[in-house]
Amino acid sequence: MRARQPVLLRTARSLTANPADAEDLLQTALTKTYVAWERIEDHRALDGYVRRALLNTRTSQWRKRKVDEFACDELPEPEPSVGTADPAEQQALRDAMWRAIAKLPTRQRAMVVLRYYEDLSEVQTAEVLGVSVGTVKSAVSRALGKLREDPELALAR
Repeated sequence: MRARQPVLLRTARSLTANPADAEDLLQTALTKTYVAWERIEDHRALDGYVRRALLNTRTSQWRKRKVDEFACDELPEPEPSVGTADPAEQQALRDAMWRAIAKLPTRQRAMVVLRYYEDLSEVQTAEVLGVSVGTVKSAVSRALGKLREDPELALAR
């Protein structure tokens, strides 16, 4: 391995764009060769076996690559949000929402929390509470109506 490493590393570098990736690729191919050592009939043809392992490993990596990753020169900056609320205002709104939810009857409060804070479906909410889906729909509708009318939530409108 030591004698052939420079030649094999050159092959790996020709298959990848990054020298570090080439080293990882060679290491993986050598590991595969070591694992298959007993199955290799002609040990004089190890270069060819390792080269084939390099190519097969790189092909597998290429197939598994994530398409949503891009190499770029600069990190993209987030778009400035127009009208972004002050964090203090957002916290005040959250607090007002929780106070308004606390005013709801226990059953409606449970349904609103399960539906909108725990992100359960109507069916899942009905199963958790042991009621029908229609009951969940009507109770959540009434609860949202009460929340819309709550004077503390006027700043959210």
